[in-house]
Amino acid sequence: MSLLNNQVDKIDSDLNQYYMNVEDFRKSSGLLIDTRSPSEFQQGHIPGAYNIPLFSNEERELVGTTYKKRGRNKAIELGMKLIGPKLLELVKSIRILEKKMSHSNKKKINRVKIYCWRGGMRSASFGWLLNLYSYNIVILEGGYKSYRKWVLSQFDRKWPLILLGGRTGTNKTAIIEKMINIGLTAIDLEGLANHRGSSFGGLGLPKQPTSEHYENKIATQLNNINITNNTLIWVEAESGNLGKCRIPNSFLKQMKNSYIVEIVKNKKERILNLVKLYASYDKILLIEATERIQKRLGPQRTLKAINAINSEQWYVACEQMLDYYDRCYEHELGKSSTLITIDLSGISNDEAITQLQGINVVI
Repeated sequence: MSLLNNQVDKIDSDLNQYYMNVEDFRKSSGLLIDTRSPSEFQQGHIPGAYNIPLFSNEERELVGTTYKKRGRNKAIELGMKLIGPKLLELVKSIRILEKKMSHSNKKKINRVKIYCWRGGMRSASFGWLLNLYSYNIVILEGGYKSYRKWVLSQFDRKWPLILLGGRTGTNKTAIIEKMINIGLTAIDLEGLANHRGSSFGGLGLPKQPTSEHYENKIATQLNNINITNNTLIWVEAESGNLGKCRIPNSFLKQMKNSYIVEIVKNKKERILNLVKLYASYDKILLIEATERIQKRLGPQRTLKAINAINSEQWYVACEQMLDYYDRCYEHELGKSSTLITIDLSGISNDEAITQLQGINVVI
């Protein structure tokens, strides 16, 4: 056992020079590799990372149980036994990713960035292996656990937020997306959550991330913003939840204390925007989404909406929903005392953004 401990300690010692704190690790370039199990990766990871697991979900559980019941040395022995036959495949996985990245980026990968849960044996073992093959490596000190501390700390920072509000159908999300596309400072909370924030919000969108990974994505975008004296970060006004994703409490509190610029559009235009967005979806999915809010719609509106969906009377169907969502919006809006209203009826999103940029707000 002392020989095993000596070998492990030697690997740790040899790799000391390659460890990097979370701030420097994030800023450094290279191919980002998460060595944790697939279930750990699914729960949350550093955005942009590729998962090359040293252990399967079952193997990780087995090693953890061995550690608890039989101690560190037995767990290391089991880990080596499990990893040994995979060594060549692990290197092949890196080479495949290296070729893929080099082809898409048109440049050679200069470094492999590695992390595991705590910056321990998994990342050290993988780093040791890649070092044998002369790869330039860095390892995240403290692992994903230290990264999560960094993520949560971002939401305690003071951000110069300005919220874009407005009733359902005023094109808020489309305007935020357009702002991002033309290089303005904005964060698409709905896009990051793969959800539009209503009973119909998940239609046509990919599977949602976990709330943990949602936090990772928001923190990354916030930290990438170059804050100057004149910076305003446009964010759509949201309630606490977007489907299964929860906006971090500290960040949500800042949002609720920020200025809201409320977009106003006439009812007909709003309904036509909703028809354009939702009329192409499967009727069954639309009816299921309608039934999820039937208690608040009431039996008459629900029946009228479902009949309209079945007969493809899209304007009538959306009109039935609007009253319910308007009441929800008014309830949320009543909590804000920092409100600016702007009528953007009948103009394009480009023109809307021009007007929004002209609003003078001091944060």
